[in-house]
Amino acid sequence: MANTQRYFIELSYDGTNYHGWQIQPNAVTVQELLNKALSTLLRQPIETVGCGRTDTRVHATQYFVHIDAPQPPPAGGGAEDNALQKFPLQGVRGLNALLPYDIAVRRIFAVDDDMHARFSATQRSYEYHIHFQKDPFLYNKSWLLRDMPNLDLMNHAAAIIMEYSDFSCFSKSNTQVFTNNCKIVNARWEQTPNGIVFKISADRFLRNMVRAIVGTLMMVGRGDIAPEEVRNIIESKNRSNAGTSVPACGLYLTEVKY
Repeated sequence: MANTQRYFIELSYDGTNYHGWQIQPNAVTVQELLNKALSTLLRQPIETVGCGRTDTRVHATQYFVHIDAPQPPPAGGGAEDNALQKFPLQGVRGLNALLPYDIAVRRIFAVDDDMHARFSATQRSYEYHIHFQKDPFLYNKSWLLRDMPNLDLMNHAAAIIMEYSDFSCFSKSNTQVFTNNCKIVNARWEQTPNGIVFKISADRFLRNMVRAIVGTLMMVGRGDIAPEEVRNIIESKNRSNAGTSVPACGLYLTEVKY
C-alpha cells in the first residue's frame, strides 16, 4: 500500500477466555481486542492479519500478525502524527497497557511490504500437554488424564503419520481449503516433569488437525488399536475413522517460522 509501513507484531496469549483468534460475531476473540488496542494507540482504524486461526480456548506462546500503518510524518505534527512516530519503539508498552492480562505483545518490527503473517510462514509448531495428577496451576492449561498411555506405541504411530501428506481424516469437515496436504517434519511424544507433551511441526495445518491426531494417537497409547492401524485411518481419508478431538485446553501454538 502506498505511503504505509508494514509491521509484524509478535504476541502470546492464554486462550482460555477467548473464542479463538479470529473475529466472530457475538463472541470475544483475541483479534478483536488487539484491533481495538491498536486503533486506540494509533488514533485511527487498524486491522490485523494473523498467521493463522486458533480455536476456542487454544493458547499461543508465539503468534504473529501484520498491520499496515501510515508512514510516520516529520516531527512536530498533531496527536495522530506523534503516535505514529513513537510506533514501534513505544508500541509494545502502549499496547500491553491497553490489552488484558492474558494477551501480551512481545515485539514490533518493520518488514517489507510483501511479507505476510499467514502466507509467508514456512513452518508452524504446536504442543499438546497432558498431566496425570490434579494440579490447580494446570487447570485450563493441560488435559488431565488418569492413566499414562504407552509412549513407545504412540511414537511408533507418530512416525507412521509422518510418512503421509494427505490428512483429510484429521480435518474438520466443510472447511474451505484447496488441499488437505501438509508436510509434517516432526511429530513425537516426550515426558515432562508434569506429564507428557506431543510436539508437531509442519508447513501448514488443517482445522482441528492436531487435536484429531492426538485423539488418534491416544487410541494407540491405550491399546485400542495397533500403531499400524493408523495407516488404514489415514488412507481412508474419512474423519469418522480417526480418534475424537481432544480438549482444546492442552493445545499451544508455540512457533511460527518465516
